[in-house]
Amino acid sequence: MSKITALLLCIGLFSTVQIITWFQLNGQFVWPWFKNNMLLVCLMGIPISWFYIEATRYGFIAFEGVLWPGRLLGFATGIFSFAICTSVFMGEGITTKTIVSLVLATALTLIQIFWK
Repeated sequence: MSKITALLLCIGLFSTVQIITWFQLNGQFVWPWFKNNMLLVCLMGIPISWFYIEATRYGFIAFEGVLWPGRLLGFATGIFSFAICTSVFMGEGITTKTIVSLVLATALTLIQIFWK
């Protein structure tokens, strides 16, 4: 597997699982079903964990056996997905503080990907 393929899989999996995690944790504030079915919501943790493990594995491959870049990539995708989902589903909007956080998350990601 090429490093580019591993990187794209890492980003795709982290993005997907961060969105799923947002629903697992915050769905209770949007839909009564989540609040009323807490055990089923908790069981979502099993596939969520598997996604995180796989995303981490692909990040490890993409960054040639170094863990930090993949970890910060997971962080950055989490910041972006949280900002988008919270804006769309909770109506909290994207403030200046959020924009600065997104810029910093992007900078961290780019440093990890391109700084050798």
